[in-house]
Amino acid sequence: MDESFKAQGKFKYIDQGEGPVIILLHGLFGALSNYKDVFDTFSDRYRVIIPLLPIYTLPIISTNVKNLAKYLASFIKYKKLDQVTLLGNSLGGHVALYYMTKHPEKVKNMVLTGSSGLYENTMGSSFPRREDKVFIKNKVAETFYDPIHATDELVEECYGIVNDRAQLIRILAIAKSAIRHNMASEIPKMKLPTLLIWGKNDTVTPPSVAEEFHSLFPNSELHWVDKCGHAPMMERPVEFNAILSEWLKKQYGI
Repeated sequence: MDESFKAQGKFKYIDQGEGPVIILLHGLFGALSNYKDVFDTFSDRYRVIIPLLPIYTLPIISTNVKNLAKYLASFIKYKKLDQVTLLGNSLGGHVALYYMTKHPEKVKNMVLTGSSGLYENTMGSSFPRREDKVFIKNKVAETFYDPIHATDELVEECYGIVNDRAQLIRILAIAKSAIRHNMASEIPKMKLPTLLIWGKNDTVTPPSVAEEFHSLFPNSELHWVDKCGHAPMMERPVEFNAILSEWLKKQYGI
């Protein structure tokens, strides 16, 4: 995966491959590298696009799920995309859900993994202890079943974000917005095929959240990944990609 962005107007993104379009949506502390294994696995059969969501560049008053979904809408319109697969992790899943309420005709199917939208238990739900790197490291480690995935690089990235006051304010704004924009009443209206891939050991959006999503969606499949936390595509990429590949074959025949 080449992590160099294409930049067009207000948009920054990675775009590779040909065929049905899969849009990968990252989470609050997510980076494009979170999807490296997914991107590398599927960009030979599909057109895989990762837009950089403007979580830290929107005006503070506009930093919320609704406006991130508006940004996604403007990106899809700008790129002239149609009948896409939306794949979202954590906040990215929430953005996909909100987008669906406004533009259902643009989405063929959806994949959620550790998605917010019903419930989440995040660092953003309380004021982080910014100066305490051990606290940040422990919070990052809680994202995973195996804390080995809380690398020094990832901890430094998160530490830098929460120690930037402007970025921290946006994190808290997004966290409050995610609570306000509960999707429980909207999901039963979403009849599109939906795949739920969930870590059995997710403590941010626990297994009960996946089960609630599954019960609310009229047309969903739920698959568990054992010994896995909040980001299955990072922590268990082989299992995640195998589940996703089989499901996409049923959707597209490839």
